[in-house]
Amino acid sequence: MKSAGLTDVGMKRQQNQDYLFYSDDKVGALPNLYIVADGMGGHNAGDIASKTAVESTIEYIKDSGLKNPVTILRRAIIYANAQVLKLARGNRAYSGMGTTFVAAVVDEDTLYVANIGDSRLYTIKDDIEQVTMDHSLVEELIRSGRLDRNKGRNHPEKNIITKALGIDEEVEPDFFEVRLKPGDKILMCSDGLSNMIEDDEIKDIVDNSEDISKACSVLIDQANYYGGRDNISVIIAVR
Repeated sequence: MKSAGLTDVGMKRQQNQDYLFYSDDKVGALPNLYIVADGMGGHNAGDIASKTAVESTIEYIKDSGLKNPVTILRRAIIYANAQVLKLARGNRAYSGMGTTFVAAVVDEDTLYVANIGDSRLYTIKDDIEQVTMDHSLVEELIRSGRLDRNKGRNHPEKNIITKALGIDEEVEPDFFEVRLKPGDKILMCSDGLSNMIEDDEIKDIVDNSEDISKACSVLIDQANYYGGRDNISVIIAVR
């Protein structure tokens, strides 16, 4: 695997509450690891939540004696959830903080994904495909047939998420497995990217960039060009 990542505060926010981690080398028993977290909460709470979630996940994975990628991710997320919740309950300034969380591991030809919230993972092959499903009010309205997907992007309640890490004692991430071929790409992002740029344009930028580092930069520039209403984060990894 070869990866690149970039995060930006955007055009409207005062601080960046997103947090990234990407490693093409082993992390504990995992052959690689990629994470995007988008924190929420007042003052500094959002960036504390996202950073704590990511760093706690890495800590658990490095210390774990487990081997199965899904089991490792599941246990690591449970541990990270407990650490964020502990901080939130121990400091009034952090009360109510939480974070979205999407993590990926590629083991030989299999992509393993865990997701909580509305940060996303796409595969980019001949087409671009959203692998994760948003845990958001708008997505629930779309799935129930009460809202047309084309109208969801600009819905006034677009940013209301229905599941996050660090909010409840119990955490239930979604898990996905996808087969990859050499040359296939994965793209992970916070909603500061996916809310600003259509999926087809994301694919065009990735396909037409000279390398994945440049693609990350152009994607963030484009999201800011369209208004940059939120923090913007992206990781691209190619098998």
